[in-house]
Amino acid sequence: MNYISTRDKSVKVTAAMAISQGLSQEGGLFVPDTFKTLDTSDFKKLCELDYIGRANYILSTFLNDFTPEEVEYCVKGAYTGSFDNEQPAPISLIGKNANILELWHGPTCAFKDLALQVLPYLLTTSAKKVSGGKKIVILVATSGDTGKAALEGFCDVENTEIMVFYPSDGVSPMQKLQMDSQKGDNVHVCAIKGNFDDAQTGVKKIFTDNKVKEKLSDNNMQFSSANSINWGRLAPQIVYYISAYCDMLNRNEDYLKDGFNVVVPTGNFGNILAAYYAKKMGAPINKLICASNANNVLTDFINTGKYDRNRSFFTTISPSMDILISSNLERMLFELSGNDDKAVAKMQADLAKDGTFTVSEEIKAKMNELFFGGCCDDEATLTTINKYFSEYGYLADTHTAVALNVYEQYVNTTGDDRPTVIASTASPYKFANSVLSAVSDKKADSEFETVRLLSDVTSTEIPAPINALENATVRFKEICEKEDMLQAVYKALVI
Repeated sequence: MNYISTRDKSVKVTAAMAISQGLSQEGGLFVPDTFKTLDTSDFKKLCELDYIGRANYILSTFLNDFTPEEVEYCVKGAYTGSFDNEQPAPISLIGKNANILELWHGPTCAFKDLALQVLPYLLTTSAKKVSGGKKIVILVATSGDTGKAALEGFCDVENTEIMVFYPSDGVSPMQKLQMDSQKGDNVHVCAIKGNFDDAQTGVKKIFTDNKVKEKLSDNNMQFSSANSINWGRLAPQIVYYISAYCDMLNRNEDYLKDGFNVVVPTGNFGNILAAYYAKKMGAPINKLICASNANNVLTDFINTGKYDRNRSFFTTISPSMDILISSNLERMLFELSGNDDKAVAKMQADLAKDGTFTVSEEIKAKMNELFFGGCCDDEATLTTINKYFSEYGYLADTHTAVALNVYEQYVNTTGDDRPTVIASTASPYKFANSVLSAVSDKKADSEFETVRLLSDVTSTEIPAPINALENATVRFKEICEKEDMLQAVYKALVI
């Protein structure tokens, strides 16, 4: 297996180089040039393993220049002692067929933990192979959850620095506090005056600026990324979809005789892309259901074949999905186009220049066969939270509620009610104000009073990482213009 670029497939690198570099030189994203197909015997073995064993088995297929000992070191280091009850991805069954895959039982209470606990191990192991002793500088743009998970994962990791940019008015109070209070001598946090797309565009611009790369090299440093543009961030997400399949098989093998669907609340397209790759590897996934909030650029794209970011941007109660430029869609376009790097490069150039592109009828047909797109606004999100708590006693956060709402849309539209995995991406306590307003008329005067009131009203337990934030010291207060992100980077690195 080699890794090729979505914009120039003549570029071929090892896994260590893809992970260490993060982004190809011309701006493309790295993808494997082949995928292992898991057969019945593979799944039988996987069903007998715990999550660590499954992660080791699956990630080994992608890490072509890692030794078995190195893969095991990375996986055990990431998943031992970091998640509630040593279960990173448990399933809660609602009714007969809604399998809620809870991905928020890690140190930052968000699904990003499952990738960002292992990425520092993958990145430092990769850097030793290919980076010649350079310090790795991690740049991150976040819509809320990636930032804290990356900061936590890379905190005081040797020979790394990490800088996170987030939209100053585009994250929840709890997400903001999680980032601004982060401990560690190698961590840096800066809010920007703009939205997530501005932060993401700024980071990509810095990444691909040759003068900036030269300046870093002169200081014995090089960039890498903790966003899902980095294959080392994306590959671990494949694991939990295959693991969910194994858990459902272990529960009842006949239950999945017609396969299963997957619903993902989607912003940057990485999480649902991981589900597609799980399908590509052999998990019997039928339909990939892409759930969006009011920023429904992906819903429109799936339904029309036209991607158009030239639209109003909404700040919603599901802020991690407040995105109009979905970076990982590029990998899916590469797949759907039959690895046509020139076509992908043109689409991305058109998007950068005009804010829009349209795929061919052939690609649209393939996309519609794989995906269903749906969306819901804030009012419907709150109604869904109330419904699932009232009817099932299940408390969902604002992103999971979007997925549940679109799941119902899909079943009502198609009549397809086969077993479905619904990705639950964050603890409801990260969005306590909104969740409380959905289930109660009671109000509190502060964020942590709201958290305690939510716990009292719903008889659910406050996650320990959230509880610990109440007395946390805010370390980072810097806000910069989006045009000044590079200066903020240089200031943090003292270069």
